[in-house]
Amino acid sequence: MERLAIIGSGDLGRQIAHLALNGKHYLPVGFFDDFELKGQLKHNLPILGNIPDISEVFQNNNFDVLLIAIGYNHFDERKGLFERFKNEIPFGKIIHSSNIIDGSVHIGQGSVVYAGGIFDMNVSIGENVLIYNGCNFSHDVTVKSHSIISPGVQIAGFCKIGEAVNLGIGTVISDNIEVTNGTQTGAGAVVTKNILNSGVYVGIPAKKIQK
Repeated sequence: MERLAIIGSGDLGRQIAHLALNGKHYLPVGFFDDFELKGQLKHNLPILGNIPDISEVFQNNNFDVLLIAIGYNHFDERKGLFERFKNEIPFGKIIHSSNIIDGSVHIGQGSVVYAGGIFDMNVSIGENVLIYNGCNFSHDVTVKSHSIISPGVQIAGFCKIGEAVNLGIGTVISDNIEVTNGTQTGAGAVVTKNILNSGVYVGIPAKKIQK
C-alpha cells in the first residue's frame, strides 16, 4: 500500500486520513502543517514537518503520494500548494467505494470523493477537487480544479462549474448552467441562471449578496 502524507492536520486532514485507511486506498503516515510542531502527534499520526519540509521528506523516501486538506476558507493556498508540488511529487486520489460512477467519468489527481455520490455519463472532475457525501452529477457536467462540493449537492446535465468554486450544502443547479471561478453558494441555494460574476449567492432562486 502506498504511503500518504497530507498537507493540513485539522479536521479535514483527519477525515482524509480516515478515508484513506478505512478504504484501503493508502497508508497515512503523517501531516505537514505550518502551525504544528514537527514530531508531535495529531490524530494519532506524526507531524512530518512544515510545508517547506515537504520536498526533502519526499526525497528521503518517507512517503509516496500527497493530498491537500485545506478547506474553503483558503482557496488561494489550496490551489497554490497543488500547483507548487504537482510536477515534483505524485498526488493521490481517493474515491469511496460506495459511489456510482459511469465508465466514462474522469476524476483528476489530488481529488477526494466521499461516500454515496452518483457520477453520470461524461462527467469530468478536475484536479484537487473535494466532493463530500451524497452529491449527484448528471451527464456532461464539468467541475474544474480546486473546487469544493459540499454534501448533497445536485447538478443537472451540461453544467460547467469553474475553478475554486465552493458549492454549499444542498445546492441545486439547473441544467445548462455555468458557474464562474471563485463563486460560493449558501446552503440550499437553487441556481437557475448562469453565474458570470464571482461572489456569494444564496436563496431560491440564488441571488448575489456580496462580492
